[in-house]
Amino acid sequence: MSDTREWEWLAALAAPPAHTPPRILVAEDDAAMRGVVVETLKKDGYELSEAADGGRLLVTLAREFVHRDGAVPIDLLVSDVRMPICTGLQILEQLRAAHHKMPIVLMTAFGDEGTRRRARTLGAVLLDKPFQMAELRAAVATLLRRRP
Repeated sequence: MSDTREWEWLAALAAPPAHTPPRILVAEDDAAMRGVVVETLKKDGYELSEAADGGRLLVTLAREFVHRDGAVPIDLLVSDVRMPICTGLQILEQLRAAHHKMPIVLMTAFGDEGTRRRARTLGAVLLDKPFQMAELRAAVATLLRRRP
């Protein structure tokens, strides 16, 4: 199980959500898992959008950033690590290289120590699949400075 204190530290680095309700983008190539994550977070009152793979995630982020003239279009990203076209970790690396501090929750069934270390270094929370939806809800709420 992930360390809640780490989430609190990451939340302190992130700006408060720009939108009410906060906007969350979920990127997951497994449709069933994506559906469960989206429905769980919708029940908590968040505004959700979805991407079915890394390529669609890239297109969605690019459209949002261009459409909104560089303003932060998404308050939080929840992404699988391993996806076709582009991985969630590659997206995280590129966002950080562009100095975007958007909070990110990564999910993986293949979490090795190198992946954990890289995600942590880049300021993301990493959840190992399978995880309880309560753990995801807590991570999201903490990163957005909200209570579940």
